[in-house]
Amino acid sequence: MQALSDRLLLDIWERGQGCGTVERALLLLVAACPDLGPDACAGLTIGERDAAILRLRQATFGRHLPGELSCPACEGRLEFELDTGQLLFRAEACPGRELLTVRGLRFRLPDSRDLLAVADCESAAAAARSLLRRCAIDAPAGQDWSAAMLEEVETRLPEIEADADIELALHCASCGHAWTDHLDICSYFWEELDQRAHRLLDEVHRLARAYAWDEQRILALGDARRAAYLARCDA
Repeated sequence: MQALSDRLLLDIWERGQGCGTVERALLLLVAACPDLGPDACAGLTIGERDAAILRLRQATFGRHLPGELSCPACEGRLEFELDTGQLLFRAEACPGRELLTVRGLRFRLPDSRDLLAVADCESAAAAARSLLRRCAIDAPAGQDWSAAMLEEVETRLPEIEADADIELALHCASCGHAWTDHLDICSYFWEELDQRAHRLLDEVHRLARAYAWDEQRILALGDARRAAYLARCDA
């Protein structure tokens, strides 16, 4: 897996401005899987998508993934660090594209096209029901898409993609409260990318003012050489 170059990182960041979370995830996914193309990328399951984006994140920013959360009980800050190598080992052990059978109906795993299709639903419950109908295979007309059906499908989805969802078991040292949370690797990586993009723009701005170089020339510099020029700007 190739790391994002500074130029490509900025291109992805620019294209993602004003986009929703699913569209941004697809931008990252196409960069992670350039040989597949946008249509094939959109057809990957969410677990496959997140595993590919996690590999791209590891190649770009390294194995260590630091995090910080507030305890829901006492609002104390909890810091943690994950190893992307271990997360990838779990994700790649998933059985993948099996089907789930619930009450005589077969369901496939959702992909990015499904998430885009339900993004404008009026509520989370409506989106979940619409997603359930989209992922059902050969459901009969007039099928009862009840809340009980939805709950059963959601409960049993881990049977066919058990480790695609990165669940964190957390414990607050201050008050002793224990809870679980989920890591949204697409949003996490995008926030890192956004911070990196702003640092790059600052560096381009400073070096362009100091040396009258254009963005292409500045981004072509290696990290060490660019840092050396930036240090001389401050001298």
